[in-house]
Amino acid sequence: MGESGDLWHRAIVDPSLLRIIGRVRGLRILDLGCGNGYLTRRWAREGAASCVGLDGSARSLALAQGRERAHPSGARFLRRDASHLTGIPDGSFDLVVANMALMDFRDGAGAVREVGRVLAPHGRFVFSICHPCFDLDDWSMWVTERHVFQDTVWRKVRGYREERTSRVPWKVSESETAYTSTYHRTLPTYVRYLRDAGLAAVRMEEPTPLPEAVTGSPQGKFMLEIPLHLVVEAVPLPRPVRPAALRAALKGRASRTSARTPRTIGRRSGSGGRTPGTGSRRRGSTPGS
Repeated sequence: MGESGDLWHRAIVDPSLLRIIGRVRGLRILDLGCGNGYLTRRWAREGAASCVGLDGSARSLALAQGRERAHPSGARFLRRDASHLTGIPDGSFDLVVANMALMDFRDGAGAVREVGRVLAPHGRFVFSICHPCFDLDDWSMWVTERHVFQDTVWRKVRGYREERTSRVPWKVSESETAYTSTYHRTLPTYVRYLRDAGLAAVRMEEPTPLPEAVTGSPQGKFMLEIPLHLVVEAVPLPRPVRPAALRAALKGRASRTSARTPRTIGRRSGSGGRTPGTGSRRRGSTPGS
């Protein structure tokens, strides 16, 4: 991944993610599923008030902490389960980011619920995932039809409605393949996770590959037509006010206003027909009117 992400992050996912996030100066940021922490350190260098990277992998955190020691940015790294952010108080962060991580959390609902808890009322949650409609691991693929003059590429998908766990192979060397787990969830499931956590999606983008990805990846030109990723921005919903609490608040406000308001009988125009600052009656007024 390096300090700028691999090709897919650098030239497909991250540009949309970073554009939605915008300026981070002065923000308290939580990077959930931070991996080697390249984004955590980036935001710390860009002036975030605080920047904390969390991951469940001890090896990833060791790599992140080693890079931070070599080139200090002010970022901090902690090992936590995304669905149990123990020790982190409510409303601690202005921005929570999960970059290509949420679909790999076993307890996705719990993770989003914890995001809703640690996010400040004015905060934002921005996450990127494999597009649940078009990238279903081995249940989706590119299909090429070869014609006389041109080739046509289609995206073939099956089993979208079936939520399930898959094993993803990663080729780490010529002779070694590692596997991680990922969890396919439908779009309505992600929306339900947000709603149950008191959040609502306000923006979505389907990243378009940059020229580097179009030329550098065999799938790059295909993604110009069909996206394989989704970036979402969500914000806290206004908390509903119970009728009894609203009545009590209004009653208390009325009492305070009454206590602060000076007596103005006989001073306001139209009050007993008197004019401001005098005891005389206005022309045409009658006593007791």
